[in-house]
Amino acid sequence: MPGIDKLPIEETLEDSPQTRSLLGVFEEDTAATSSYFSQLFKAMQRIYDAQNELSAATHLTSRLLKDYEKQRFPLGGDDEVMSSTLQQFAKVIDELSSCHAVLSTQLADAMMFPITQFQERDLREIVILKEVFQIASDEHDAAVNRYSRLSKRRENEKVKNEVMEDVYTSRKKQHETIMQYFASLNMLQYKKKMALLEPLLGYMQAQISFFKLGSENLTQQWEEFLTNIGTSVQNVRREMDSDAEATEQTIQDLKAASDPLYMPDPDPNKIPVNRNLTRKAGYLNTRYKTSLVSSAWDRQYFFTQGGNLMSQSRGDVAGGLVMDIDNCSVMAVDCDDRRFCFQITSFNGKKAVILQAESRKDCEEWIATINNISKRIYLSENPEEIAARVNQSALEAVTPSPSFQQRHDSFRPSTQGRSGSQCSAGSESPALSSLSLDSLVAPDTPIQFDIISPVSEEHTSQAKSGAQGRTNPFGESGGSKSEESEDSILHQLYIVRFLGCMEVKATESTDVIYETMRQILAARAIHNIFRMTESHLLVTCECLKLIDPQTQVTRLWFPLSSVVLCASHQENKRLLGFVLKTAGGRMDGRPVTVCYVFESNNDGEKICDSVGLAKQIALHSEMDRKATQKQRDLDKAKEKQQEELHKQKQIEKDLEEQSRLIATSSRPSQSAADGQFLVLSNSQSEDSEAGEEGQKKGESNA
Repeated sequence: MPGIDKLPIEETLEDSPQTRSLLGVFEEDTAATSSYFSQLFKAMQRIYDAQNELSAATHLTSRLLKDYEKQRFPLGGDDEVMSSTLQQFAKVIDELSSCHAVLSTQLADAMMFPITQFQERDLREIVILKEVFQIASDEHDAAVNRYSRLSKRRENEKVKNEVMEDVYTSRKKQHETIMQYFASLNMLQYKKKMALLEPLLGYMQAQISFFKLGSENLTQQWEEFLTNIGTSVQNVRREMDSDAEATEQTIQDLKAASDPLYMPDPDPNKIPVNRNLTRKAGYLNTRYKTSLVSSAWDRQYFFTQGGNLMSQSRGDVAGGLVMDIDNCSVMAVDCDDRRFCFQITSFNGKKAVILQAESRKDCEEWIATINNISKRIYLSENPEEIAARVNQSALEAVTPSPSFQQRHDSFRPSTQGRSGSQCSAGSESPALSSLSLDSLVAPDTPIQFDIISPVSEEHTSQAKSGAQGRTNPFGESGGSKSEESEDSILHQLYIVRFLGCMEVKATESTDVIYETMRQILAARAIHNIFRMTESHLLVTCECLKLIDPQTQVTRLWFPLSSVVLCASHQENKRLLGFVLKTAGGRMDGRPVTVCYVFESNNDGEKICDSVGLAKQIALHSEMDRKATQKQRDLDKAKEKQQEELHKQKQIEKDLEEQSRLIATSSRPSQSAADGQFLVLSNSQSEDSEAGEEGQKKGESNA
């Protein structure tokens, strides 16, 4: 027979939500078993009560056996051996249903008795044990609540001893009850198989013995089959007896070993505090506000998972996030006149949780565990590997190694520790083998861990003299750009934390960003720098802004054109870096390239994609602007050409008019010689007067 699914009796004392969920599965299986056996019992009862309807009742039994594989049992639903066995039984019963007649006595002894015993004794016992377990669990919860409300200011030894004795008694009662309940549920898996097979076996044997049709209807093959089934039932019974003895021994051993653990506040000399834990789980009381001035406490199951504190109530399928305990602070506090309380505060101080442990040992272990988790730095490597190489990282951060590849290999995780990681920031590539460390990062470059506004003295004096707008190291003013950014097509806001920045050399490959991330994270690990400045990163088509989330003041402002490279870490996607080229930041005035490293709540690739999209939009806008400007220049050139053409036509028209006037003036000169007078027009007289005045001025000057 295949293996039997069992409830873990060893975990009954902890009584975790996972154990309760598994218990619920067994209880559902018990309900399904009771429903199925109820139908099977009715079918066999019809065979026993009415011999005239024997054929129909046998056919119904055969049909129920055929439908066994369609039943959805939470436990043992895929028992192919049982399904195939029942299918063979159904086939035999269907063949014998037409000529069967059953003697009441034989059916009562061989068929009805086992299934009746299973329903009235075994299933009823499970129902009673379930009710007793529920009562014991409620009494234990009530005793624990009374114990949790003990005052440490007005401590009464008599009351304390009574409450502790009550907790001890209720916990012991609950533990013994749940162990007995679990053992009965485990035994039910065996009894279910026997209660299903034994009536069928007795039914077949009664048919063979009564009708003497074994030689006609049952061949040697069916006899061997029935013999094998009988042997299997005996084997299951022996296995059940053996398992029952082992379970009883386990219960006795657990009783002896768990007796000191029944006390809510054990003696620390007998059970010392373990301060080296990195994972812990257990029940805690958490305080929550019910109104502005009042609060209440709720008992939940808490556990740590990675860098998060999770909680789970009874009946929940999975736990929920309480808070992120990376870089958090934890300490013991006095709260609501309750003992063993401690408070966890997030790294930014915006969220705090007050919890109450069951004992001083439990409280100290929780504080030590959260401190151990909070002090760990989650990089792209395992924390144990980082701790093993912290000295080597310190030397490498100060003294450059001969080549970048050797330095990367020394800091890269071992393949045994991270066999599943195929793509890491330190993976070998042909491009890296030819690069040296000095070609990526400037030597003797300090690392800046805080955001300092890169404003020179000249710009500061301008700001003091009343200049509007914030200057930056890129030689541009932030005032006009900020006004332009308000009209920008793209506005993306992300929450980032500044890790550090340093000057770099190479800008051709993203390897310089990975190397800068490695140096900054190694320096933070060496110097125990855990605090980070949180800002809002605004990405527009003109610039990148770092804005203070509290005051909405711009901390840093980068023109988008200065962003040379942008990439996220290949393993830790929350890390990203920008390589920016300034207008001039050294004594010689040459451009300076700086790499800024941030940690984001989102995927770093999304931020890099936003920056790339902003640069594309800016490029298309610039191309459209140039095309518009070019069209304007062409229009101006055409207008100027039209003006020149118009002037040329006007000049030609004036020349023609002058030629006509000259020709007209030459004809009156001949008539004047004959004694006639010439009358000049106004324009001709004015020209002549102007000519005489010019002649007089020339003579006076001479």
